[in-house]
This record gives sequence, C-alpha cells and structure tokens, in this order.
Amino acid sequence: MSGTPAVSGAAHGSHKPIRNKRLYLEDLTVSFDGFKALNNLTLYVDPGEMLCIIGPNGAGKTTMMDVITGKTKPDSGSAWFGDGVNLLEMSEPEIVAAGIGRKFQKPTVFEQLTVFENLELALAGTRSFLKTMRARISPKQNERIFDVLEIIGLTDQRDSYGRILAHGQKQWLEIGMLLMQNPELLLVDEPVAGMTPHEIERTAQLLTSLAGEHSIVVVEHDMSFVRSIARRVTVLHEGQVIAEGDMDKVQNDPRVIEVYLGV
Repeated sequence: MSGTPAVSGAAHGSHKPIRNKRLYLEDLTVSFDGFKALNNLTLYVDPGEMLCIIGPNGAGKTTMMDVITGKTKPDSGSAWFGDGVNLLEMSEPEIVAAGIGRKFQKPTVFEQLTVFENLELALAGTRSFLKTMRARISPKQNERIFDVLEIIGLTDQRDSYGRILAHGQKQWLEIGMLLMQNPELLLVDEPVAGMTPHEIERTAQLLTSLAGEHSIVVVEHDMSFVRSIARRVTVLHEGQVIAEGDMDKVQNDPRVIEVYLGV
C-alpha cells in the first residue's frame, strides 16, 4: 500500500547477522533538587530485542533515555553498550557514532526539504547542511536511501516536502532518518501519540520489522499498541523497575495496577 511502511524485512537486509551489543544499565541514580528521577535503576536490553517501557508520568522513562544518550550524567551507577563502550564517558555525538539513535515524541523533520532530501541529510552525519546539499551522493548511498524509503513506506512520497506529510508519515520519516545512520540501538519515545488507528497499525508493523537487526526500546502509554509489539514489558515507577514480563503478567501485577493502570 502506498505511503505505509513495508512489513517485510527483506529490503532491510534481514539476512544480515544480528549485531551483538547488549545494553547494561546498573544502579543508576539521578537526582534533581533532591528528587530522585532514577533510583538505583538496573535494566538490560539484549541484542535485537524489542523492549517496551511503560509507567506513569515522572517514573523516570525520559531521564533513563537521557542517560543512555549522554544528555544527563547520573550521580552514580554505570551504563555500558556492549563490553567496551562506557556511555558515561562519552559525549552525545560519540554515543550516536557508537550506534545509538533516539527518536523524540515530536517529529523533527526538515519541513522545507523533500522526504528524499531529509534522508540524504541524515546520511551525511557530521557534514554541514550546505556541503550536504551541494554534494553528489554515490550510487551505494542512493541505493541505501531507496531501501530506507521502502522500509518506512514513503517511496511514493520521496519528492514531497516534509511540511505536507501527515503526522504518521512524519514519524516514519524521522525513524527513516535514524536508520540512515544504521544504529544498533533505537530509542523511540511515544511513537504513536496523535496517530490514527491505521497509522498506529502501520507503525507497529514497521517497528516489528526492524527488531532483530536493531535493538529497540519503546516508551509508550498506548497499552493496545504495546501489546501488539512487545514480548517483554518493563514497568518503571519512581525511578525503579517494579515489574517485568509479558503484557499479561504486568497488566495483572497488583502494584502496576495500583500505581499506573488503575482499575
């Protein structure tokens, strides 16, 4: 279907071996003016895993992603990506280069550029905007852009400007911009907020197709969406893990019901 993410992993090189860095977060504590946003948080993400993280506002979900991406330094604890990548000793650009990409809740595509140009710019990495727009891309780079267009379902919209895309299409384009940098770990914050039911379904298919070659951490409040994509769900509350398991297990956990789901 035109304008929707491809559900097959073929174009994304599903024949490639899964990369092997595990994310280790251990005993992380982050305090803001005496408030512990993270309180001895310990969490692991296996290579190729799709992990969904849920919890009430203020549970520490955003702070956790801020620590992983270098935006926030913890008071104590450790954060490793594989055996040799100490995230706490790296800058934000270094963490991106190490293979971690983050998508924020609000899409941040370049609305004055076409879909193709957005992906081309993302491919450039640290090159400047003007140099990127003046440069000729190689046949291999062009092929990569078209592969990603197929994955995110925007091949027919490749010449459309970002400003005319539907909300869901902007979200898919931003995921595509992350994919251009070939990250090993994707952090995705509330990807279906504001989407139509059809867009939510297509986003579930897109993320599911990416799991395996990429590790994916999804923070989301939409429980039906989480159920559609998650094999493992982690529940945070007051900066700690209070429950973990499949969706049925966490939904029936008395403490999760008390602090988050509310019955």
